Amino acid sequence: MLFVGGVALLLWMSDQADKEGKRATLTSDILWLEQNLRFHLTRNEELLGRIDLTHTASAKAFESFARTLFGSESGLRQLAWLDAEGQVRLAHPATMDPSLGGETMEVSPSRQSFRLAKSLGKPVYSPTYPFFTNDWQFEVHVPVSREGRIIGVAVGVYRIRDLLGDSVPWWLAERYRISVIGDSGKVLGTRSKVESAVTEEGYQVAFDPPGWGLALHAVPYHAPRPLASILLSASLVILATIVLWSLWILRRHVLRRQAVEEQLRQEHAFRKAMEDSLDTGMRARNLDGEIIYVNPAFCRMVGWSAAELIGRRPPMPYWADDYLDETRFLHDRVLAGQGPEEGFELKLKRRNGELIDVLIHEAPLIDAHGQHSGWMGSMVDITERKQAEERVRQQQDRLQSTARLVAMGEMASSIAHELNQPLAAISSYCTGAANLLRNDAPSTEVVPALDKAVEQARRAGQVIRRIYSLARHSEDRFELIRLGERIDAALALMDVDTRQKGIRVTLELQAQPLIEGDPVLLEQALFNLLRNAAESMRDTVPDRRQIDIRLACTDGYALLTIADRGCGIDASVADKLFDPLFTTKAEGMGMGLAICRSVVENHRGRLSFETNPGGGTVFHILLPLAPQ
Repeated sequence: MLFVGGVALLLWMSDQADKEGKRATLTSDILWLEQNLRFHLTRNEELLGRIDLTHTASAKAFESFARTLFGSESGLRQLAWLDAEGQVRLAHPATMDPSLGGETMEVSPSRQSFRLAKSLGKPVYSPTYPFFTNDWQFEVHVPVSREGRIIGVAVGVYRIRDLLGDSVPWWLAERYRISVIGDSGKVLGTRSKVESAVTEEGYQVAFDPPGWGLALHAVPYHAPRPLASILLSASLVILATIVLWSLWILRRHVLRRQAVEEQLRQEHAFRKAMEDSLDTGMRARNLDGEIIYVNPAFCRMVGWSAAELIGRRPPMPYWADDYLDETRFLHDRVLAGQGPEEGFELKLKRRNGELIDVLIHEAPLIDAHGQHSGWMGSMVDITERKQAEERVRQQQDRLQSTARLVAMGEMASSIAHELNQPLAAISSYCTGAANLLRNDAPSTEVVPALDKAVEQARRAGQVIRRIYSLARHSEDRFELIRLGERIDAALALMDVDTRQKGIRVTLELQAQPLIEGDPVLLEQALFNLLRNAAESMRDTVPDRRQIDIRLACTDGYALLTIADRGCGIDASVADKLFDPLFTTKAEGMGMGLAICRSVVENHRGRLSFETNPGGGTVFHILLPLAPQ
């Protein structure tokens, strides 16, 4: 029923669309005709307004001017020249309308239009009036002025039937009956070339100029419906009938199949529910090793669909490439009936290349006749269990590493205690020697104290060398790090200090390079450089306290610059700036820049500095990029 209704609706919509199309065409054509008539009338007004004394000097000159107007299909049928008093001086054709002259003109529409055109100084159209029996006509009065004075009025006479004949093209007349209707609804003129019945629908538009209630009315002719459209509609109706009959036959067939399919669906639903409830992968193979069945859990486990696996023979796509020989050996043992009864562990490969550990148990597959037809294998993913065992092992390794770190901490504590004694002794001996020298004691008393200080310094140096030897033989733990992230971490450590001191930090990261290194050491080195930059601006006015950081890549290296506007570095100490124990700070130890240079050079880089043109110092760190 919906199909038949749809076909009927389609036919109705097609008919409505055809009517709308014809209506739109009618509207467009009649508007075009109205504009064409308006163009002709306006052009004739302009031509009549151009008449001058040369055209009215004689009847022959006036006749020549009139013929020029009549020859351009203007719709004009008579032309007259009235003087300023309204008297007809010239006319063409000579047989003119009686209403243009004589005593009747005083009460005729022509006289009224003449007076109105003369008073307004612009063209005026007269109302329509009958001409002989069935013809209707109207006039246009165009005043002609020279030097600001009206010298006469040119009168053009239009006959409605002739105007339609000249202005309506043949193709428009073959489509519609074009009529001019008066204000009372009376047809004043018609243009038609086809003698045929017309439809009731039409379109009407005002005919202005000349106005006075005139209107253009177009009515399309009735055209018989095309044979192709009739055949198409009949074909659609016949097709709808055939479809309904076919659906009825199909319904009977479907009802018969539904009973059989219902039983099949129940059996399939039971088996599907059982298979989907399993997390264990099931795989069946025949005696030749060809896969004949896999359940969804097996497909999820290996990443291949059942359609891709069923019918495959060894080697299987889920066999791990590095374990092909081992897998093939176990496969052949199972097919020979010699598979391990307790099951066996094996590494398989997912579709995405990930390796998984599985535990497999194989059992004979017996068919309905009791014959051995293949092998049914159950597979359990034990990857997480294996990973848990690996995590336990790694945790034990970390515990051992933590124990070693605790031991190293205890050793560092003892070394600090050991260093504290010689350093305290050195301080005491040096203080005593200084007091002896102030008291002008003999050298025999001062030298022993200095010798003992030297001995204690040697002892402290031995402790330092042991620490250096231990650090030198330690294992470097480099990894891939982003230098920009280490800069952010160092700035985070400096955040409180920079805010308290009113220091502005500008960061320009033109790249995010990857390097190989120790993130802790690099972060410590960057922190030392940033802290030195902040401390160098202690005496700088607050408005100039600024640290500029810029990171870029060039020729396989990462280039980091840290510029401050502090006190700068004096040229006399520039050569000793990176020497250990050298410092220009009253409270400094002289190890910060030395450690920074050691860290950078340990990363196969280079640390340098130069004077900042705007005041202060610029440090450059050049580090090699990590290989791609």
